Amino acid sequence: MNPKYSFIIPIYNEEETIPELYRRVSAVMEELDDTAELILVNDGSKDRSLQLMRNLHQKDSRVCYLSFARNFGHQIAVTAGLNFVRGQVIFILDADLQDPPELIPEMIEKWRQGYHIVYAQRTKRRKEGWFKRFTAYAFYRILKQLADVDIPTDTGDFCLLDRQVVDILNSMPERNRYLRGLRSWVGFRQTSVQFQRDPRFAGEVKYTFRKSLALAINGLVSFSRVPLQLSTYVGLLSAIVAILMAILVIYWRIFTPHSPLTGFTIILVAIFFIGSVQLVSIGILGEYIGRIYEEVKGRPLYTLAEINGFSLENINTKQMTARQVVKADHGRSD
Repeated sequence: MNPKYSFIIPIYNEEETIPELYRRVSAVMEELDDTAELILVNDGSKDRSLQLMRNLHQKDSRVCYLSFARNFGHQIAVTAGLNFVRGQVIFILDADLQDPPELIPEMIEKWRQGYHIVYAQRTKRRKEGWFKRFTAYAFYRILKQLADVDIPTDTGDFCLLDRQVVDILNSMPERNRYLRGLRSWVGFRQTSVQFQRDPRFAGEVKYTFRKSLALAINGLVSFSRVPLQLSTYVGLLSAIVAILMAILVIYWRIFTPHSPLTGFTIILVAIFFIGSVQLVSIGILGEYIGRIYEEVKGRPLYTLAEINGFSLENINTKQMTARQVVKADHGRSD
């Protein structure tokens, strides 16, 4: 029989955190009122993470794992877990233990009250630098103002999803996935539980500034057309400025013919201004066109080198084809 509860945890070079992660998650699973499974998704780790996952599966049959053929990214790893998940109540957590598993019972209580999505909302970020706190604070509020859907502020991927929601998310074919926005887009009854975010348990931070910036841009472009509209507004503004500058040049030419502002300087400023507007507009268009290009190529979202813990009757071949999943190592499936 399929378990009632499912835990999805992406793993990327987390050999230092996996033992403690398993201890805390399994303790929560023991307290649940029904059966549970733990799905670990190896996102192309280069350390001993995959071997530790194999060991956990041998020790505990509730532990299942998927192993990518290479690194595909955090959002795709979560997507893979959602494709294979079997439970009716699904939890998404990060492996660094900044998402406390002990919050799960409170989430379940909200689900029993009729909520289909329960997301964890951070009230405080412990031991994080001012720059990280400031940029995160600013991004979530900018995104909330610009996005076409209401994306809650100060929330990550840590959440509870009802099976109905997961089935809808799995039916979405898009490649550039921002799951925090997608779960808001699907609708249903949603609520939050609040917590104070702990620092990483061990190891190095995986979401560097560069990756965080890429995720922020992906979220903004995926759920807002404002950047495209911004190009139009900036173009109109530059046209108005150009007209005003032309009037000023004519005025200076007539009334102050010897002013240095009427010569090379003002022309150079105008060229740089118009050029920068054009480059910014082309860059914004490039972001959207690049996403269209990625979508139309139709490549698999990910390739799997190893699967363990899933019986063949739980893996629907038609469903796998629809999800564009490639299973590379049949010998390790059971």
